[in-house]
Amino acid sequence: MIRLVIILPLVVIAWFLVVKLMKDVKSAKIDWTGVATIIGFIVLAFWLRHVTGMG
Repeated sequence: MIRLVIILPLVVIAWFLVVKLMKDVKSAKIDWTGVATIIGFIVLAFWLRHVTGMG
């Protein structure tokens, strides 16, 4: 029961933050090529760490 009391407000707050973020993203002019490049480098770094075991 204590876990539910702690987790439920965190889930509600996270949901509101996600909704607010989506509204901000839709209204903003974003360079999606740059965002995709950054995400690609992060994914590549994790993949190389997994493959080589270094890092």
